[in-house]
Amino acid sequence: MWAEELLEHLRPAGRDLGRVVAWLADATRAVATLQDGSGAVLAGPRIPLDEDLVADITAGRIASAARQDRGRHLRLVRVDRPHAPRAAVLAVSRDAPFDRHASEILARTAQVVELLLAAHESTVTGRRLRRATSDLRLAILQLLMVEDTVAARRVAAGLWPGLLDTDTACVYVVESSPEDRDRLAEECLGTTEERALVVRCPAMDGHVIVVTPEESTGRALRSLVARRPDTFLGGSTRQSLARTAAAYGQAVSALAVARFRPDKAAVYAERTHPERLMDPAALRDWARHLLRPLDELAHHTRAELLVTTRLGLEFTAVSTAKVLGVSRNTVRARMERVESLLRTDFADLTVRAVVHLALSAQAALPEEPAGAGQPDPAGAPGARFGQPTPSGPAGAGTGAGGTGPARLAGLLAGPALRTWAHDLLGRLDQDARALRRTLRTWIAAGGNAERAAQALGVHAQTVREHVRSAEPVLERQLLAGGSDLYEVVLAHLSAGDLDQPLLPGADHRTKPGHPDAVVHG
Repeated sequence: MWAEELLEHLRPAGRDLGRVVAWLADATRAVATLQDGSGAVLAGPRIPLDEDLVADITAGRIASAARQDRGRHLRLVRVDRPHAPRAAVLAVSRDAPFDRHASEILARTAQVVELLLAAHESTVTGRRLRRATSDLRLAILQLLMVEDTVAARRVAAGLWPGLLDTDTACVYVVESSPEDRDRLAEECLGTTEERALVVRCPAMDGHVIVVTPEESTGRALRSLVARRPDTFLGGSTRQSLARTAAAYGQAVSALAVARFRPDKAAVYAERTHPERLMDPAALRDWARHLLRPLDELAHHTRAELLVTTRLGLEFTAVSTAKVLGVSRNTVRARMERVESLLRTDFADLTVRAVVHLALSAQAALPEEPAGAGQPDPAGAPGARFGQPTPSGPAGAGTGAGGTGPARLAGLLAGPALRTWAHDLLGRLDQDARALRRTLRTWIAAGGNAERAAQALGVHAQTVREHVRSAEPVLERQLLAGGSDLYEVVLAHLSAGDLDQPLLPGADHRTKPGHPDAVVHG
């Protein structure tokens, strides 16, 4: 009978060292304890034991011992621990002498405890290995985020040979509840057969990030999402590894659309985006002029600032810091440095949208042929947003190969973009609550519901409800900020519902002696 009870402790639901030692004490009518080689109690109450005797047993000089002291009968048995430097000791102290029955129970219990210790330590070792592997995957992702593809490949080569032997890849973000995220990550690893970089997102508790060069991964992840409730998938277009941060932003943007889709999945390219409706050469030229003040920085510094700003405009400083593996103060300092270089203020939503457009254009558009679209002098007219140049009609978007730098006014005046903007914002006109007016006022107030409410003469909660109601109509997240909101801001600018920001652009160059200037030696 007692043997059957003991074996019950080996079942998955009953594997508990404390319960086994307590059962041993009850079965032998004694006090039982399990201690490691240093004297630390692993289970049961502490029993005073002879240190030299314990040392002999844990060192392997003897396997067991028995002694009588002050009317108490004591038995000590060695319990091996395969993953520990020294064995443990299972000790039983009782008033009556040990008979054959009690001795047999003790011996059999020691075997069970040894099995449980081995299983527990294997589990702990496996858990540590999985944690270390997970940390390594995150480190690789963070290297990709800052465009250090050489280091990322070097780190990945040791454990996942060939994983990053590619020039381009897609990024997917799979979303579930935070409580289900670990299971989801394991399923993603199984679905991709570890031929993809699967990372638990450090910023969003419910997100799993997948970086993969294989087209089949997208189909496999769609199938995974389809059979899991409350799980969504957003994917990027194929990007170079150096543009992993941009691809990640695309995947998060697509994820917002996926929440409104019946199949719970979306890819960034499936939706019309404003930059796709602009002339590529003019957009590239305008973005280059806007970001020119950063060109004189050291390459690694410039890349660091651009990646941080791109992510910082998409997410909060805290989330960006977690994704990049830096402090939030570092994120804020880098973005403030970019603000200073561009002589702008990211508190203005229209400014954020315009700078985000320039950063996205720089990351997404293919490089132009060498020698094409040479930049104009730093002081060229029209370098301010919305300001016409002397050459060409007002609103022209020329620049690459034209007579002057491309201008934001020209980019926003294109007929395709204006048609898209009017169609998008026109969806809001069907609602009797004047959602379009509320949204326009809220954007003009920098996304501040209290200031918008004061301008509209309503309650702040009404503003929030109107903005939230506009989200499913526009199929874009607005209150969360990021690229979805910036697209809606650009739509307002193109439709003429908001004034274009008047900010310095290509007319500002980093002056010699400026702390951000490159020192040539």
